[in-house]
Amino acid sequence: MAVDPPIQRMLDILAGLGRPSLTQTSVEEAREGFRTLAIGSRKPEHVVPVASVRDLEVDGGAEGPRPARHYAPEGEGPRPTVVFLHGGGYVLGDLDTHDNQCRWICRETGADVLSVDYRRAPEDPWPAAPEDCFVATRWAASHIEELGGDPSRLGIAGDSAGGNLAAVTTIRCRDEGGPALKAQLLIYPGTDFTGGDAQYPSRVENAEGFLLTRADMGWFDRHYTSTAEDRSDPLLSPMHADHDDLPPAVIVTAEHDPLRDEGESYAYMLGTSGVDVTPIRFDGLIHGFFDLAALSPVAKDAVRRTCAAFRELLEA
Repeated sequence: MAVDPPIQRMLDILAGLGRPSLTQTSVEEAREGFRTLAIGSRKPEHVVPVASVRDLEVDGGAEGPRPARHYAPEGEGPRPTVVFLHGGGYVLGDLDTHDNQCRWICRETGADVLSVDYRRAPEDPWPAAPEDCFVATRWAASHIEELGGDPSRLGIAGDSAGGNLAAVTTIRCRDEGGPALKAQLLIYPGTDFTGGDAQYPSRVENAEGFLLTRADMGWFDRHYTSTAEDRSDPLLSPMHADHDDLPPAVIVTAEHDPLRDEGESYAYMLGTSGVDVTPIRFDGLIHGFFDLAALSPVAKDAVRRTCAAFRELLEA
């Protein structure tokens, strides 16, 4: 299926700007460019309304507190609480770039959302990010009533690199004494740092022209995995974990995304281990569509369908 027309127009405009690829920029330039793309075009009327938003700090373990942001929906608690881990290839992204994504999840699921600003590569390569995310999730569980949440309904969500970190955190919660998670939402996640093109053909099929490129993925990989001796380590590649007894999952992929096949393979692996999985592929969409609802009615519908499926798990 062709790319959704409004999104294709955006891709054409970006291509016409002649922007350098990530491989031609510094980390600082890449971060600023990502912020400009994510925030600069966000008009006030595009900001999804929620009842309240406040910045706070969460436990960061031995490295000290980490910034976080709490979103509360309308209505009385206690409600589900969702720890959200932003994308950006483990190098880019922050609380601001993913603000609207958290607002969507908060409003559409009726859950409190805690967005966590974990350490990024290359300053802090793997395993710094998964450590921060695990410690922050434990903090959320121990402070869930202060956040307006129901202790029995703690979920986790993330997009792209954040989807990887959400999957890894879910595995650690199972293996390292909790907290118990009600559900996980993985939005076009990366799940395998060992797989090749033959195993995941979408890496070649969607290598160029769809926002996230194959070259971008290599740039992120080099920065993030510089300290990894074993790329099949489950805390790096959750595809290689034991998947028994993990919480129910919604796993979302996009047709024109180099990470599509990894996400769908992970959904299959969970399913064969007896995990309740809802895999959803959105045709005509690209990596990053979860932040394109203001641009594309098709993307907006996909965001709402994603949140509805996740809400069903959180409230089950």
